[in-house]
Amino acid sequence: MRKDLLIFIPHIGGGGVEKNFFIITNFLAKKLDKVTVITINKEFKKKLNNKINIISPESNRWKNSSIYVKYVVSLLILIKTLLCNKNYLVLSFQANWYAIIICKIIGLKIISRSNTAPEGWSNNSFKKFLYKIIINLSDEVIVNSLEFKKSLKIFFNVDSKCIYNPLNKSKILRLSKAKNNLEFFRGNKYLKLINIGRFTDQKNQLLILKSIKYLKQSIPIKFLIAGRGVNHSLLKNYIIKNRLSKFVKLMNFIDNPYPLIKSADVFILSSNYEGLPNVLLEAQCLKKMIISTKCPTGPGEILLNGKAGIFFKMNDYKDLSKKIYYVFKNRNKLKKKISIGFKNLDRFDEIKNLNLYYKIVRKYL
Repeated sequence: MRKDLLIFIPHIGGGGVEKNFFIITNFLAKKLDKVTVITINKEFKKKLNNKINIISPESNRWKNSSIYVKYVVSLLILIKTLLCNKNYLVLSFQANWYAIIICKIIGLKIISRSNTAPEGWSNNSFKKFLYKIIINLSDEVIVNSLEFKKSLKIFFNVDSKCIYNPLNKSKILRLSKAKNNLEFFRGNKYLKLINIGRFTDQKNQLLILKSIKYLKQSIPIKFLIAGRGVNHSLLKNYIIKNRLSKFVKLMNFIDNPYPLIKSADVFILSSNYEGLPNVLLEAQCLKKMIISTKCPTGPGEILLNGKAGIFFKMNDYKDLSKKIYYVFKNRNKLKKKISIGFKNLDRFDEIKNLNLYYKIVRKYL
């Protein structure tokens, strides 16, 4: 009997993982007869294909719970669903450890999509030991960069398949043409910097604010930061305490950030670790200069080890400041890097990479 596909994503936020989830899930729904999604966030139903069956709690009582509570509730729903119907192939986007254990106990096949490089958390030796055992139980492991694939092999002896995050250049360019009413970036006097992402320690936006404080008297500069997350208050308080409101605008998450990125001169990625940062691909698509950490994994691969962008030392705001100053003084010289980045985006082509997902899923159905 042919199996149906069940996609597991406990919590849908506003990051790159979720963006890829919508793209991949909707594509697979067009290709397959039946796709089911288990998530706590049923309010995102409008972003999914109408034929997709969504299983989520009837009550909204969990909507404002911690992410850990959301994971537990979603995992309980996963267990109940699989016990009632074992005719599923599971594709997991989050909580892979637990989803793998559940599937193996019940006797089902699972494809795990890993999103974050192991360097970000693998200093915990016990966690590393457990992960090595559990991840190798997965029938297939998908990662989103070649660096990530290499890291999994080195750290955990895991053989994985690399499928890049699907990039739709024409859609990004179309959405970037939407009207932008933001006055903050008006005019050409300033070097306009931007960062889009979750406000977390991983993304490390506080480092950029320290750099802005260091540079504000040296060059005309403005920095726009947009997103949401646990560090929102930390960033807001730092801006106020250091009197940066004239130089920095802190915005909430928005569905279409492309007009903002288009209006900036430079995109800055300050992350301590990644998988494959979508936002760098989007910034390249909009032909922006990129200054980034060479964190594990993704930026080195996207920026062709510096041919398509500039790197700064992780957790070093003074080095970031030097690189921002260099860009301010040498913008015309750096246009070649922008051009190289744009020309090398074909490897992330949406249809090409989505078909690779379909090929793997079909293998197990």
